[in-house]
Order: sequence, then structure tokens, then C-alpha cells
Amino acid sequence: MTHTGRWIQAAACFVVGAAVWLSASTLPAAKFNKVLDIGKPAPVWSELLGVDDKRHGLADLKDAKLVVVVFACNHCPVVKTYERRLIRFVDDYRDKGLEFVAISVSRQASDQLPQMKTRASDSGFNFPYLIDPSQKIAKNYGATHTPHIFVLDQQRRIAYMGKIDDHLDESKVTERFLRDAVDALLAGKSPDVAETRQVGCDIEYE
Repeated sequence: MTHTGRWIQAAACFVVGAAVWLSASTLPAAKFNKVLDIGKPAPVWSELLGVDDKRHGLADLKDAKLVVVVFACNHCPVVKTYERRLIRFVDDYRDKGLEFVAISVSRQASDQLPQMKTRASDSGFNFPYLIDPSQKIAKNYGATHTPHIFVLDQQRRIAYMGKIDDHLDESKVTERFLRDAVDALLAGKSPDVAETRQVGCDIEYE
């Protein structure tokens, strides 16, 4: 190859590399999450104590096709409104390879582990309900409200985040964002809606 040919080849490689870097650096950020973007690896948690008195971690769910994480708490009325919907959701998808985890980072007295145990028992929770007094895991996810939903794909990347559906009154729901995202992922597709603005009670960080 001539000197000129090598120069042209090097220049072409530089242009292509610069284009790839520019494209990657200008990917659109999440609209409503200041910490995580869609497609990013999900933050890992470990050794979080559950209402079953066992320690739980994301690695425990390695065989699941999908993992759904919801940041929740006892005191929030919006969480209470969605409880039955979430329990039915878990029943509907458990046999399809989905694991569901609820995590509380609230430091209010009504949200501590003894009260969480009572709530889980009285409400018939069919999923792990964990507590993180450090609040670190919610900060890592950029969670701002309860409930705040995150769907992790099989590679444990963020595939959907936001709200469960579009109305507190279940009889008026027209958009089932969580179910639609999970159905799409189980079918090998990307969710049509990957992010929505979360609604609920503010997470009180300290």
C-alpha cells in the first residue's frame, strides 16, 4: 500500500471511530430518571433483609427471564391502591419466568421490618419484601416515588421504568405499561413504551 493509501485508510478509520463515539455520547438520556437510562445495567443489590428473615440479592434471581423491582413502603396510599394489582400481576407471570421484588427504603416508623412483616402477611404478598435502611439501592436506581417500577431484561439491563399503569382507579386504566413491557420482552421484543413519569409518594432521602 502506498503512503497516500495508508493515509486515506487511517483518516477513514478516524472518521468512523469519531462517528461511533459521537453517536454513543449523544444518545438521548432518560426523560424522568436522573440516574439511569434505558439499556443500562441494573444496579445490583445484595444482603437485603426480607420479611422472611432471609438475606436477598439480585444474584439469587440469575435463572429468571425477567426481574421486576418496585420501590414501595407501608405508609404510602398509592402503594396501597396498587397492592392487589401487583399481587395479581405476580400470579399471572410467575410461571413465565418472571421474578418480582419489592424494596422499601423508608425510615418512617410505620415502614420498619416488624411493620413490613405484618403488612406482607395481612395483604398476602406473594413476593419478597425487602428493606434497605441505607437507602443506597433506591439512590442507585434513581427511584423518586413509591411505587416506582423497574423491569430488568434477561441480561439485567433496564428495559422499562416508571409507573405501573395510567390510572389509580383500576376501572379507568387504559394503558398497562408494566404488563405491556413484560409481554414485549417475553416475546423477544423491546417495549413500545420504555419510560413513563413515575407517580406516587415522594421517597424521603436522608
